[in-house]
Formats: sequence, structure tokens, C-alpha cells
Amino acid sequence: MKSFGSLLLFFGIGSSVLYLIDYNLSLLMWIENWGETVAWGIRGGMIVVGAGLYFLSSPGEQEEDAAETE
Repeated sequence: MKSFGSLLLFFGIGSSVLYLIDYNLSLLMWIENWGETVAWGIRGGMIVVGAGLYFLSSPGEQEEDAAETE
């Protein structure tokens, strides 16, 4: 869950920063279809959920995942 959380966090922050400089991630262009307020809500939700998953996942989870792939 830690890696999924960091991915959500990365895309949420990246989309927010790029939007402010008039760019957009092509993967997240669909959120603009619902308007600016909803798009910012989705970006904020991605950041909050991503940070929650990253920080609330168990500390040894990443080590366990690495051990399973070997």
C-alpha cells in the first residue's frame, strides 16, 4: 500500500503544480471535464488519500514486499 500511496501522492501534487503553470498530466486530463472545483477536489483527494496510505501503512510492509519478489 505504501507504493500505491506514494504514486497517488506524486500524481496529485504533480497535477496541482502543473495546472498552476498551465500544463496538465495527460493521464489526468479527464478530471477537467467536470469543472475546476471538482478537478481541484479530485487532486486534493488524491493527495490526502495518497498521504494517508503512505504514512499509515505498516513500517515493514515495503520490506515484506521486497522479500516476496525475490
